[in-house]
Amino acid sequence: MKLIGSTTSPYVRRIRILLDEEPYEFVNLNIYGEGRDELRRNNPTLKIPVLEDGGQEIYDSRIIARYISAKQGRDPLTWDQENQLTMIDGANDSAVTMLLSEKSGIDTSADLMFYNLQRERIMTTLRTLAAMVEDGQFETWNYPAICLYCLVDWLEFRDLVDFSGVESLLSYRDSRMDYPWVAETDPRNA
Repeated sequence: MKLIGSTTSPYVRRIRILLDEEPYEFVNLNIYGEGRDELRRNNPTLKIPVLEDGGQEIYDSRIIARYISAKQGRDPLTWDQENQLTMIDGANDSAVTMLLSEKSGIDTSADLMFYNLQRERIMTTLRTLAAMVEDGQFETWNYPAICLYCLVDWLEFRDLVDFSGVESLLSYRDSRMDYPWVAETDPRNA
């Protein structure tokens, strides 16, 4: 098995944590520099992660997680867990858009509809996820919990949001820093 990605991607990190003790090769790419050509060769959508396993290529973290979970004999996600992932991915996608825009020299703090909608999506979702954390819905360390951890840690790592009012998300993150493969995949160590 080979996982192609970047050490700083929250989408790649969630798969690395999910793989746990599975043997695999990790190919760390700079997808905005010299690794772009390899990414083009491996994924027509130009996104990471990419998983290669026995001739099978899988392009999306959610689908990769489903593939790995099936190989590991895990139960499929419930509809509630699928909804949790949709929220986490929505906030993550909006935050990636904000980060890439900022790296492109765009003022994302301007009163522009597109960026206002991204900020609204992120904060509305974070408030909902914080309430779910407070309700104990992410206590089991499963794929949705891993994804939430990776989202919160990445948002804090990139300093993309103000966690005022959703501090329970930081507490959630902090209480899981010693979980398997969390420290080993920390983007700060990249």
